[in-house]
Amino acid sequence: MTHRPNRTLQVAGLARVEGEGALHVRTVGGEVDRVELNIYEPPRFFEAFLRGRNFREPPDITARICGICPVAYQMSACLAIEDACGVHVSGQLRALRRLLYCGEWISSHALHIYLLHAPDFLGFPDGIALAREHRAVVERGLALKKAGNRIMDVIGGRAIHPVNVRVGGFYRVPAPDDLRPLAETVRQALHDALATVEWVAGFDFPDLDVPHDLMALREDDGYPLDGGTPHVSTGLDFPVAEFGDHVVEHQVPHSTALHARLDDRLFLVGPLARYSLNSDRLSPAAREAATAAGLGPVCRNPFRSIVVRAVEIVYAVEEALRIIESYERPDQPSIEVVPRAGIGHGVTEAPRGLLYHRYGLDAAGRILDADIVPPTSQNQSAIETDVTSVVRSHQHLDDHALQSLCEQTIRNYDPCISCSAHFLDFNRERL
Repeated sequence: MTHRPNRTLQVAGLARVEGEGALHVRTVGGEVDRVELNIYEPPRFFEAFLRGRNFREPPDITARICGICPVAYQMSACLAIEDACGVHVSGQLRALRRLLYCGEWISSHALHIYLLHAPDFLGFPDGIALAREHRAVVERGLALKKAGNRIMDVIGGRAIHPVNVRVGGFYRVPAPDDLRPLAETVRQALHDALATVEWVAGFDFPDLDVPHDLMALREDDGYPLDGGTPHVSTGLDFPVAEFGDHVVEHQVPHSTALHARLDDRLFLVGPLARYSLNSDRLSPAAREAATAAGLGPVCRNPFRSIVVRAVEIVYAVEEALRIIESYERPDQPSIEVVPRAGIGHGVTEAPRGLLYHRYGLDAAGRILDADIVPPTSQNQSAIETDVTSVVRSHQHLDDHALQSLCEQTIRNYDPCISCSAHFLDFNRERL
């Protein structure tokens, strides 16, 4: 089609973290003049209404921030409160936390891959249309999600907003016999996970190599999940307590969600960052699946993030099996946590990336202040930059094709968006 140097793309109807947003793109003289990811959902004020609450409450309160990844919020909250109180959860209690987190990764990644992202690559408008043509494939994805949900149900008490998590551990812990039926479910999930990697590896991927700094946790042993030290692709690493010194949030006029910079540089968290900084820590089956799928030790193409997520499902399934098979019931479901005045920091790897919590407590355990930095906020600037690159190199496309590519570019990051398969109402204004 004829190249049009001046045009405006106005997209109304994005959503994030059970919320709403939009996309505005303008080109002038053939150059991309503006790309804005407009988050217009009213602020939810979780940090504000945590003030004055008891130190045991954040795991239950912050879980309500997201119905897709409540465990991530619970785990980061627990780590931050425990850090402030000077305690450390280890042994089988930490293993159970990691098992619970594995369930969330499996469920969240399966949902994203099969129902939100795969239709983009296969030319379907949504997961329902995909299921009409490929019922068995979508049923495999639902079985994977069900396996993840089952883990969260058994360990957390329910799959959405688990009720068994507490500061110091759990309210109750399972007996080994309680996990045996779960192990059978997870073993079947491993076959489905490996088939998922093989399936998505055959998709056609647009070319895009992002230059952003990558940040993810790195642990002494294993792939990062429920803790670790922030590590950056530049070689920088720093204690969790220094997170706020390096990651600085700022307000932009077009968004009620804060953007962030890492040492005043653009950066990215999430599967690409985790994989690129930790591919050597994958389990054997996950490493073999990644190699067979054509992934090298580093992946910087966000369109291939769907493959990385599939590999992470394999890892989470293998890790869940390892924990179940070596599980011994701890003597107590939790360790004692005595409040004290102090500041605590906690960070874990939510499915979408690094999630940071900080709490200040007084001597009675009352929360004086709170700071929560979710992965989607950290990635907003990177998403806008990616959309800029895609629009710049695809201005020859017609409205429908460019709309689809913009949607796909945003969905690469799985930005906690409800109903994201239909989140663009697209029109183009010619200047």
